[in-house]
Amino acid sequence: MDVNEALQFADQLVFEHTGKHLDGIQKAVVEGTWQRDTYEDIAKKYNLTEKHLSDVGYKLWSLLSESLGEDIKKTNFRSTFERLNIESSQNPNICIGNNYYYSSQTLNQPNKEDDKININTESKLSVYDLTLAPEIIKFYQRGTELEKLSDWIFKQNTRLISVSGLYGTGKTTLVKKFIDLNLHEFVVVIWRSLKYPQPLDLFISDLLNVCQQEPQATLDKRLKQLFDILANQKCLIILDNLQNIFIPGKFAGQYKVEYQDYQNFFTMITEVKHQSHVIVISQEQCPEMECLDDELCPIKSLELSGLYNVDILQNRGLKNENTWLNLIDLYAGNLIDLKSVSILINKNYDGQVADFLAENTLHITNQMQSRFRDVFNHLSLQEKEIVLHLSKFDIPITRDCLKEGLNLSVVDFNNGLQSLQQRYLVTKIRNNTILFQLYSVFKEYVKNSSKVDNHQF
Repeated sequence: MDVNEALQFADQLVFEHTGKHLDGIQKAVVEGTWQRDTYEDIAKKYNLTEKHLSDVGYKLWSLLSESLGEDIKKTNFRSTFERLNIESSQNPNICIGNNYYYSSQTLNQPNKEDDKININTESKLSVYDLTLAPEIIKFYQRGTELEKLSDWIFKQNTRLISVSGLYGTGKTTLVKKFIDLNLHEFVVVIWRSLKYPQPLDLFISDLLNVCQQEPQATLDKRLKQLFDILANQKCLIILDNLQNIFIPGKFAGQYKVEYQDYQNFFTMITEVKHQSHVIVISQEQCPEMECLDDELCPIKSLELSGLYNVDILQNRGLKNENTWLNLIDLYAGNLIDLKSVSILINKNYDGQVADFLAENTLHITNQMQSRFRDVFNHLSLQEKEIVLHLSKFDIPITRDCLKEGLNLSVVDFNNGLQSLQQRYLVTKIRNNTILFQLYSVFKEYVKNSSKVDNHQF
């Protein structure tokens, strides 16, 4: 059992007892207590007084004691919840944790006519399947983005949301943090990854099984079942790693034949009336997610770039903190690249960031080379030509300047340039003149890779 599961369980107990969910301070008490922090530590972290926090904690332990029928204190809170979690694993009807959590109120009242619980009725069934969702250890500087997601979902009722950006920008972490903060605003929350994708009919069947619905024979009927649930219950479905159902070697966002049904599914999510939401997470933008009129479009796209804050380098064994921001700038605030280069600095420079920066080199680690090799091989031939040419320039250049050095038709050039922007490898800069530049770390790889320089596609 981890801290997020403890928060979920405590929230459920408090809600069943009072009809209200945990507020922000109560969540801080649960989280801090789980991590064995003192009230003084928690108060400092959240800028509260220790006395106020202690009062909130006392009332919270009393509520939990009444709900569970045993004495809960700050000193035994974690051990008690861990014991209950173990006991619940022996009960097939209730699972406390990151897998399924079914409300005991519903499960204690089975439908005698049908062994399956019908989620289409006004039951209080709560289904949270977060088996494949990551556990968040640290969360940095995305308050604005969290507010935007909340506004889109709870105020604008946006049905389809895309969270996209280059690898290492924290897309998955952002969405999971949003869920942690708002889990009980939804009746159903299901997280799925397309790292190993499956055809749409199997995906829909999976969702129905989680919701305790027997999938019907055809895809059309299964979709009808699913949209009945989405219409009658407030659900949140997350699809991570969407880029894995796109064709490598082609322009961005083109679906593999076996996954083309997903395109129709996303269209249905926006066109069919319901009260639920789908969030897709991807390293490349697909055409369905782009909309020029925010007022009319039931789709919202949130594009993430790197993080520029020295906190992201804390606890990595690095020294010379006054130079950390320079290191972050060098690697464009990319969390994955910074983790990789931090390991190198620890091993080769004994953690001395100043010594590493004194080399005046944007070092591409072995791990980064492997990742960029895959990125480059995933591009279309037209995109590779544009990347190779653009990598020769140390400053952003105009569209006309870029096109002059290429042997591409106008159509191939425009499609290739658009596709590279959808992959977040090329950035458009709006100045007095529109300029384009290649992602700096990828550019360094392209310039120094003998395979790329020799045009061995």
